[in-house]
Amino acid sequence: MQALVYQGSGRMARAERPTPVVRDATDAIVRVTKTTICGTDLHILAGHVPSCEPGRVLGHEGTGVVETVGPGVTLFAPGDRVLISCITSCGRCPPCRKGMYSHCLTGGWILGNRIDGTQAEQVHVPHADTSLYRLPDGTDEEPFVMLSDILPTGFECGVLNGRVTPGGTVAIVGSGPIGLAALLTAQFYAPAEVVMIDRDAHRLEVARSLGATTAVNSGDGGTVAQVLALTAGRGVDTAIEAVGIPATFNLCEDLVAAGGTIANIGVHGSKVDLHLERLWSHNVTITTRLVDTVSLPMLMEAVHNRRVDPRPLITHRFALAEIVAAYATFRDAANTKALKVILTT
Repeated sequence: MQALVYQGSGRMARAERPTPVVRDATDAIVRVTKTTICGTDLHILAGHVPSCEPGRVLGHEGTGVVETVGPGVTLFAPGDRVLISCITSCGRCPPCRKGMYSHCLTGGWILGNRIDGTQAEQVHVPHADTSLYRLPDGTDEEPFVMLSDILPTGFECGVLNGRVTPGGTVAIVGSGPIGLAALLTAQFYAPAEVVMIDRDAHRLEVARSLGATTAVNSGDGGTVAQVLALTAGRGVDTAIEAVGIPATFNLCEDLVAAGGTIANIGVHGSKVDLHLERLWSHNVTITTRLVDTVSLPMLMEAVHNRRVDPRPLITHRFALAEIVAAYATFRDAANTKALKVILTT
């Protein structure tokens, strides 16, 4: 089968790989119908994820059709249309029983990281009963691809960890796909103000169209002053970091109000300064999290019933055979205006 293979820092190629097979009783083999590229895949290519070794098929998002199941799979059968979660979970180990599926002792974020992933014609999914989700009959698959990772990540790591509340003030630093996913799902809680911050004017326009009350271009300077002016000098109740570089985390430290929360979503590849000399007396909470996808059933219902619509995040479409070109488009987002790409097998 055709797949996108990581070949070491900065290198990847489309290559022929063996078709996956059932290894354990709880496995499923899924024929991938649609997949996408994540910012985390770019972090892998940059060498920021040492657990992903050369030779790995990338990708941890997608939808598909079940081809084969092991004898221990009880909830799915060949022919079922499914959403593939970016997090694999057994549902039984101590972390899973705490709802920390990302720390499953035999799963977690392994697809496209420690085992071959979804940027291929077929994918091997361990713990299928608790790692796949049945798609509603007759639905368009494309918006559900956004539920494999970015919507639950924005919601769980940003909105829930950030303690967004009705009438509160929120600043989201980074208007890429994850930041926009946090924007979409923050609106479940009716905050009074959601400020989107980015250097990309186009992405800020998208943020306005998706419900941001204010958009601040951080390339113009004066970001902190603008946000403080919006909040009567107090700062925001929730500052969500959705980029993963020191400058954006430090900006969140400057924006958060006393008693507020900094919720980190970004994948950080280098150390960040924590300015406790300023924050120690401000009752500030700092949260970190790897998405657990515990919110997937609720988010699937919300998407199915059009309570939230992630389709505006999809900007480009390619065939799987064009995946190298799709990566080039996704990487050059400043010029291509790419947010999420859909790859169809």
